[in-house]
Amino acid sequence: MLERAMKEHLKFDVVQNAMGVMGPWHIVIAIALSLVKFPVAWHQLSIIFLAPPTNFSCAAPMSATNESTIMKCYINVGNDTMEKCTRYKYDKRIFKESIITQWDLVCDREQLANLAQSCTMFGVLVGNLVFSIMADRIGRKKPLMIAIALQSLTGFMSAFVPWYELFLLFKFITAVATGGTMLVSFVLLMEIVGTEWRSIMSVLFHVPFLLGHLMNPLISYLTRTWDSFQMAVSIPSIFLLSYYWIIPESPRWLLAVGKLLKAEKILVKAAGRNKIPIENVKAAIETYTNNASVRRTKNEEKYNITHLFRTTNLRRKTICICINWFVCGSCFFGLAQYMGYLDGNIFVNVAISAAAELPGTVIVLCLISRVSRLRILICGNMLSGLSLLLLTVISNSTWTVSLATVGLAGMAISFPTVYLYSSEAFPTVVRNIGIGLGSICARTGSMIAPYIATMGKIRPWLPPVIFGVGPLLGAALCLLLPETMNCKLPDTIEDGENFGKKQTGGSIRK
Repeated sequence: MLERAMKEHLKFDVVQNAMGVMGPWHIVIAIALSLVKFPVAWHQLSIIFLAPPTNFSCAAPMSATNESTIMKCYINVGNDTMEKCTRYKYDKRIFKESIITQWDLVCDREQLANLAQSCTMFGVLVGNLVFSIMADRIGRKKPLMIAIALQSLTGFMSAFVPWYELFLLFKFITAVATGGTMLVSFVLLMEIVGTEWRSIMSVLFHVPFLLGHLMNPLISYLTRTWDSFQMAVSIPSIFLLSYYWIIPESPRWLLAVGKLLKAEKILVKAAGRNKIPIENVKAAIETYTNNASVRRTKNEEKYNITHLFRTTNLRRKTICICINWFVCGSCFFGLAQYMGYLDGNIFVNVAISAAAELPGTVIVLCLISRVSRLRILICGNMLSGLSLLLLTVISNSTWTVSLATVGLAGMAISFPTVYLYSSEAFPTVVRNIGIGLGSICARTGSMIAPYIATMGKIRPWLPPVIFGVGPLLGAALCLLLPETMNCKLPDTIEDGENFGKKQTGGSIRK
């Protein structure tokens, strides 16, 4: 009886019944929340313009001979004696100042530029974890406002720091706030839109991120210095503080924690904007109250990350999904940085690669409700992997940029797909945990991506080979996963273990 009652409750969505699945109120909130993704793109993908490829030579000590600098990091001071360079002369024709020229991040300090990006991605990871906990405890709106304010403040302050170590600290704090804004805004959006709109909205939500990526080279072209660029991408977040008056608290969260009056007030306003009868709100609140005992019983059992690995089939699916997350994180952010190291105009190269992500997003948007999730994911991975491997045998600069751009477009297809697939493959009781684990894997991949992207200085073929093999591995692992499209989603751990057992081993159900 209890199980039947729980299922009946799950069929009844209080929020959707009270204010509709999509209307003018939803659209305003969705557009506002999606604007958060602009600063997310600016901050996460800024490293290529904060630390662009820089030509330099040794300025001190001076050579004792008439010869020019023998090496960039060492110089012949006479009698075949080589001394380490202590001062450098930089080519500032394209960028007047960068963190490389500001703090001499060359020679034995070269990897400190990559450390800035790794620190950024680690901060995003920490922000995802910290603000997810905060959002569950104090609501969605307050953490979002805290994250926006912190992002703007620390991002702006980092443009004025005198030491690299302090810059790194502020960059990390900004990234933590960025991780908070991207997580909380997405959760809030998914909690207010109707179930049938979540697939489409989850893809559209990322469009401002791609537009933000496309704006990065323009902002850098206009500023030409790292501190001006940093200020330019930090100031707009100040205007997002207006969300305090625009964005409501999640009515789902308010209902879940028993704040029925506040939830009712928001639902009444939303219903009015969407032309839904106010009586629906009253009936929904009453039904929710009557089912409170069922919800309490359902939430008595606690689940953690170990439940994803306790059974054979669920463990295999978890590992395959997490590897795909890792591949998407490392390849997407690695390729975004790698584009800046290719021959040609850095602004044009990055702009072309960013523009190529938009068709990938459109493809996902058009196919996500019509084509198998796994087919889309496999095709995106294959497109990316094969185009990158071709880079190892092609030396023409135009073709190199084109193939790298195709690789990035493939990742633009795979990333939103693996996100949606994860939300459907993991059981309800551990769905948030599963997606959180996948996100951690993606951030881990993005943390090591800068070091792979700069391996071209050792061997030009290393970055495309490493980045290319990853997506092919991800595509192969998809053959071990079940299709989730038009399937009843698993609710319990037992459901998750049984889900797709007859489909694994290479078959993909349509």
